[in-house]
Amino acid sequence: MLKVGLTGGIGAGKSEVSRLLVGYGAVLIDADRIAREVVEPGTPGLAAVVEEFGADVLAPDGTLDRPRLGSVVFSDAERLAALNAIVHPLVGARSAELERAAAPGSVVVHDVPLLTENGLAPLYDLVVVVDASPGTQLDRLVRLRGMAESEARARMAAQATREQRRAVADLIIDNDGPLEDLEPQVRKVWSELTARSAAG
Repeated sequence: MLKVGLTGGIGAGKSEVSRLLVGYGAVLIDADRIAREVVEPGTPGLAAVVEEFGADVLAPDGTLDRPRLGSVVFSDAERLAALNAIVHPLVGARSAELERAAAPGSVVVHDVPLLTENGLAPLYDLVVVVDASPGTQLDRLVRLRGMAESEARARMAAQATREQRRAVADLIIDNDGPLEDLEPQVRKVWSELTARSAAG
């Protein structure tokens, strides 16, 4: 089994790279998806978040009101750290469980947005970074996701810098250009990953 950490800044195009890798045969473990699962209604994770942040972070239907919680934590490093202290151990435990379930010889890709920020690079056999310039990230967040520019900038500022991400990378996928430029690069990375996996 080859354990790959996949990361990139918000708006860099990491989800598209994940989708392509799964198409080639990668086993994907998506930290964001798991982070949502561990705070679903009825979970100990959601109970802990409500205890820390108050019932104001719940939507009327009892689910976590992510935009409201986001507005609290993304501009306050201390509150963000408090949230991460609740969610990250739960995500780590579930990720390990999914990894153990993967077939021998699999290329297991862990899609981890905050890999750099949380010093997680040593957990993986290699790290793939999806890279885009801050200008491209901002444009995608505002134009494609409909974020206010101030919110997009705050989200970007809460993450590692481009240089910090590139420093932990074993392989870099440049996603500054159009979508059609991405696929050949991902195919090349997949060839590299399967070769390393086969070599043990």
